[in-house]
Amino acid sequence: MIKNLLFSLFVCVTGFSLAIHSSAQRVPSRQPDLVLHRAVSYADYHHLMSIPFQVPAGTARISVQISYTAQEQHTALDVGLWGPEGFRGWSGGDKDGFTLSTSDATPSYLPGPITPGAWNLVLGVPNIRSGIVSEFTAKIYFDRLISSDATDPLLHLSLRSQPGWFRGDLHMHTAHSDGTCKSQSGEKVPCPLFRSVEAATARGLDFIAITDHNTESHYDVERELQPWFDKILLMPGREITTYQGHANLLGTTRFVDFRIGTTQVPTMNAILRQVQNLGAVISINHPSVRSGEICMGCGWLPEAPVDYHLIQAVEVVNGADADSPRSGVAFWEKLLNQGYRPTAIGGSDNHDADIQGPGSIGYPTTVVYARELSTPAILEGIKAGHVFVDTEGTRNRLLEYFVVADGRRAAMGDALPVRKESPLHIQVHVKGASGARISVIADGVQLSLTKDAVIPNDDAQLTFDIDGNDVKRWIRLEVCSLSGHRLLIGNPVYLQPLQTP
Repeated sequence: MIKNLLFSLFVCVTGFSLAIHSSAQRVPSRQPDLVLHRAVSYADYHHLMSIPFQVPAGTARISVQISYTAQEQHTALDVGLWGPEGFRGWSGGDKDGFTLSTSDATPSYLPGPITPGAWNLVLGVPNIRSGIVSEFTAKIYFDRLISSDATDPLLHLSLRSQPGWFRGDLHMHTAHSDGTCKSQSGEKVPCPLFRSVEAATARGLDFIAITDHNTESHYDVERELQPWFDKILLMPGREITTYQGHANLLGTTRFVDFRIGTTQVPTMNAILRQVQNLGAVISINHPSVRSGEICMGCGWLPEAPVDYHLIQAVEVVNGADADSPRSGVAFWEKLLNQGYRPTAIGGSDNHDADIQGPGSIGYPTTVVYARELSTPAILEGIKAGHVFVDTEGTRNRLLEYFVVADGRRAAMGDALPVRKESPLHIQVHVKGASGARISVIADGVQLSLTKDAVIPNDDAQLTFDIDGNDVKRWIRLEVCSLSGHRLLIGNPVYLQPLQTP
């Protein structure tokens, strides 16, 4: 009977569901497209038999739900699948069902084209007692079109249902693109994806996004690993890599055409509109990095004007670049001053799961306040701007603040209606940064404070009063060391001017 979390997730969104870590079946949300029956008796013992069925043209996914009687009498049946081109998988007796499409499949089965025509469910009988008859049933569901991510388990798993601050890394690479690490014998080799997940787990992260360049091949590996790594969320991601700039795509496993400059994708906006139609998040990566032979296409240099309303985030810290000219902070603040509202995030851009220190997985960390630990909730938190960047990837640093004016209060990422002459009152909570200093930045300019901004202890509450005339569009906070090194980067509270009656 099924003990497979991924299949439970798959079937939940393809029209039927099983309890996670349980064989208890629930009523399907829709009727199967086809039902296959076969009576199995002792005459079939140690035999294999094929049950043919027809797959109609236009099918994009096949999902199969399996049940049979007489299990309490020690009957055991095995199941596999053959398509017109041959073998597509064998799960034996360890699953109550499976699903497969062009891009993904339940472990034990192979993704690939769903060719219309004659398919066969192959049934094996490893055990049945004399005099016993078992009734085998297979319910088959055909999905005609995959136009969204509704059937992908990577996008529907919740690891924690409580709201809170969740720590993650949104930029890293594995053997599915240019990630390398040392083998058992110390040789540099393409780095298996599981090594990145192990490193992220050891760092205490709550979520990661593997963002290999332009590919989708890593998603099936993540689907296989996620049930075992049940304390860390594997968010689907990829780095859209073009000669005009790089951008991380988060929250979809659907194909996005990246061939910028072609008839199909004439400009960067064509890519961004694809992402918008999928409801995903896209973040400009390392926008201030110089493009060239060392980092080809890495700088943000689109050849046609970009609609920045279609950009949800900017990577303001890439690896150890919090303070260098390569930092994306100035680029991001320029967009803020132009009236756009992308969220500041960070990413390690790790290419070697073995390394420690700056650029290791989780250095920096993007910390997101979300309603739960799931991909949709993390994406909502990023879109809402409920995010700060821990540039050194600690386990415990916290930066949260509210701006209060005219009896209203707003958190990072939120808008605050305010009269022009109204003073602003800032309430700050900082953890893990004793001896560092608070910086208040309005419209890209650091403000002079009338009181000491040094953080007195490792769990501090501070308040500041700001002249409202010093802020036109937005205000945000940073925590810096006394030498000026950015430790924590906060997202803005946006001011919405109200006219004085």
